[in-house]
Amino acid sequence: MQEITVRNIQISPYLNNFQVIRFEDIYLDKNMEEGLHRHDFFFLMILEKANGKHHVDFTNIPVTSNTVTFLRPGQVHELILHKGSKGYLITFNSEYYYKKILRRVSQQNIYKLDQVFFEQILNISRNIFEEFTTQEKGFENIIKANLDILFVLLSRDISKKIESKKFQNLEEQELLDKLLYLVEHQICNSKQVTDYARELHSTSYKLNNTTKNLLGKTCSQLINEQIILESKRLLLATSNQINEIAFKLGYEDPAYFIRFFKRHTSYTPKAYRQHFKKVPFI
Repeated sequence: MQEITVRNIQISPYLNNFQVIRFEDIYLDKNMEEGLHRHDFFFLMILEKANGKHHVDFTNIPVTSNTVTFLRPGQVHELILHKGSKGYLITFNSEYYYKKILRRVSQQNIYKLDQVFFEQILNISRNIFEEFTTQEKGFENIIKANLDILFVLLSRDISKKIESKKFQNLEEQELLDKLLYLVEHQICNSKQVTDYARELHSTSYKLNNTTKNLLGKTCSQLINEQIILESKRLLLATSNQINEIAFKLGYEDPAYFIRFFKRHTSYTPKAYRQHFKKVPFI
């Protein structure tokens, strides 16, 4: 079975499981071009000046100035960043840094920030880059402290949007964050609302009420969307046979998987692959 290309963090002379680059140091006179692949680490782009194309899980993500793009491990993406772009790329895995707040902020792939807010984020990124390159005593502690500040600021941005929509139930938001994390990581083995209710020490009713209030959809819809997303990842980013994909997703009967996929996309898996693999990214 051919898997989606998974990229790992390159071992650094400074730190294992962490990297930061400044785009203008590497891509001043050339484009950054990455074909369809997925990472086993967190991928954070802070773009001060940028133009290009970016697809994350087959959805267009804006590549513009004053934005922060966040990818979680396992997400599929392809990227063209045009030469002359400025900013920072920070990558790290959960062994290096993982806190509860990271689960929340990484659920959002794109942050469009005003100039003042973005300058705060940019200054933090500069501090991280300088500590990474100079390696003075205690630099790793300073890097992690700056990551703490960076993620708190992004979390504030989410909170402001939640408050503007009058979603002020913090308990519900915390439950949703946990649910989204579990659905993304356990979808191949757990496809029932009761599975997630049991793991979260909650009830199916409460999960459905939470997803309806915060996302406008039922928990079952959320689960089905994740199944379809992972199906698309495997169909477009590998050459695996349809029955192999069905088994990988936890379906013992490939015919059932084919019917499920067609019901939610109007395509059979084979037809979806044939049609969308022909659509050029560049």
